[in-house]
Amino acid sequence: MKEPKVYNWLINNLSAYCLLCGLKTRHREPTLCSGCLADLPWLHAYCRQCALPLPQADSLCGQCLNRPPPFVYATAPLLYRFPVNSLIPAFKYHRQAAYGRLLSQLMILGLSDYLEQHPERRPELLLAMPMHPTRQSQRGYNQAFELARPVSRALGITLQQNVLQRSRATQTQQGLNAQERRRNLAGAFHCSSPAVVKDRDIALIDDVMTTGFTAAEASRTLLSAGARSVQLWCAARTP
Repeated sequence: MKEPKVYNWLINNLSAYCLLCGLKTRHREPTLCSGCLADLPWLHAYCRQCALPLPQADSLCGQCLNRPPPFVYATAPLLYRFPVNSLIPAFKYHRQAAYGRLLSQLMILGLSDYLEQHPERRPELLLAMPMHPTRQSQRGYNQAFELARPVSRALGITLQQNVLQRSRATQTQQGLNAQERRRNLAGAFHCSSPAVVKDRDIALIDDVMTTGFTAAEASRTLLSAGARSVQLWCAARTP
């Protein structure tokens, strides 16, 4: 049976264009052609607690064996390498919302597979890593919350806003040693609604995980407020 002309028109004109190479693609989510999707720096094997790349999947790195962080699990679909290390700053600092949508779509792909493999790790509540109000007003949005919204809808897990808050502005972590990072983040977070997190398994969503110090301090705050467990979901992990 010959396809009607209107069908052919829709296929040819409503196709999306790959956000990386510009080729026409029928992929709507994520908006990448098959070649670029395959070439992304996927994180396949990593430490189950801090998501550090490892030769073997779902094992523990030496640091987590010797000094476990307060969060129980961490996962990220991507390594923070090209082109991801260009997409995230473009979204984070330059208001490139299309890249934010792409990153959330890639997170949904990775998290759907993650929860299918580990259904016991499905959290009851999602929170976005907060920004200090002054910094958020300057930027105009919280990139972690913008990533978390579509993840919440796709996975059917409630996302709560303003439960975890930045109680003080901190300087950037870049260039600080481990001791300075811990001191910089001490007391940086506050749980405004302990009743919301009490006895609940929580996933904290952020864009990138580097050393894990920020995630650790935020997790301690939530655990002190009564959360049963905290895990970290990120778009990317630095090697």
